[in-house]
Amino acid sequence: MAEESSVRLGGFVDTTTHVDVKDYYGKVLKKSADLMSNACVTPAKSVPAFIRRALEKVHPEVTDRYYGCGLVVPECLEGCRVLDLGSGSGRDCYMLSQLVGETGHVTGIDMTEDQLDVARTYVDHHAKEFGYKESNVSFVQGYIEALTEAGLEKNSFDIIMCEVNYSLCFICFCFVTKEIKLKALIFCHSSNCVVNLSPDKKRVLAEAYSVLKDGGELYFSDVYSSGRLTEEIKNHKVLWGECLGGALWWKDLLQLAEEVGFSPPRLVTASVITVDNKELQDILGDFKFVSATYRLFKVPKGNTKPSQVIYNGSITGVEDSFQFDCQYTFKVDNVVEVDGEVATILTQSRFMDDFTFQPAGGRSVSCGALTKAGIVDPFELVLQLEKQSPGSATGGCCSTQSAACCK
Repeated sequence: MAEESSVRLGGFVDTTTHVDVKDYYGKVLKKSADLMSNACVTPAKSVPAFIRRALEKVHPEVTDRYYGCGLVVPECLEGCRVLDLGSGSGRDCYMLSQLVGETGHVTGIDMTEDQLDVARTYVDHHAKEFGYKESNVSFVQGYIEALTEAGLEKNSFDIIMCEVNYSLCFICFCFVTKEIKLKALIFCHSSNCVVNLSPDKKRVLAEAYSVLKDGGELYFSDVYSSGRLTEEIKNHKVLWGECLGGALWWKDLLQLAEEVGFSPPRLVTASVITVDNKELQDILGDFKFVSATYRLFKVPKGNTKPSQVIYNGSITGVEDSFQFDCQYTFKVDNVVEVDGEVATILTQSRFMDDFTFQPAGGRSVSCGALTKAGIVDPFELVLQLEKQSPGSATGGCCSTQSAACCK
């Protein structure tokens, strides 16, 4: 959707959408109950117990002022420096504070001053609650398209998470239409829409790449389309506000990531987005949409040699089995043969101490643990997941969890 420049913050030009969103978050929404749309539905997949316990320790006001949808949390966080994009009231930052531990650090960045005021009010409270000598959480006001301009140092973070509020989709809709006419139009299973709602998607990825350390990871969920959208769809105000008009064709994400310098995105999981409004269905035509979670790593290029890896079970919360993406699930002590890309990621990232590595073709690999190659289409993954029994997170021939892969 076309954007008009409005306010300049440093070298970054604020847009009318940014201004409207800040106003809505800061002045209209005061608690989660004020949200006027159920456009996003929290996924049925349960939150791990250790994360649930961490969330329970967050101050009630911080939780009440959280407007998020779903929870995207990567593994192996202890001692890491984490950046939370679109941190809002700070709920997830304080949850992450416990997961990274006292030796780690969490930075939240948000463009909404009122939300940041809530987050900063409870910095000392949470440090005391967690038994820390001093807080390991800080908050910065700024834009996801301008991280370095906000004062974040280059090469300083191990992990970036995108936790933008789901109501952001609906907020854009509220301001461009000026009145509420449509509700419950689109249903998805957890998407944070961080890249989706930015007018400059490549810049978001480039800024993330810039502030990540070598071996660092961008871990996020967003909405993707089955093809390049028409101008009519991209400029449709309701579809933009509902996170569909700004959706990338999933193959374009691969191209943008490569142009910025990331290794090829690794698809973790995907779920279908349905549109129940006939008027919007007619405009969308044959285009389909999914919410998909990807891992993007900042690692050296060029290694194409596969490797055998053995997971040692040392990652908190996934001691028995670690699902790295939809192609690889590592069960403790099992020998798994991985492609060159994954071998590079595991040896160059925070996961290196959680695996034993040996040349490919050595020991016999575990059932279903042969090298898998190629980019997985999130729409194909959705079809695979739909064929499985309810409650199965991954499987088919995209996962070592499926016995069918062993036949």
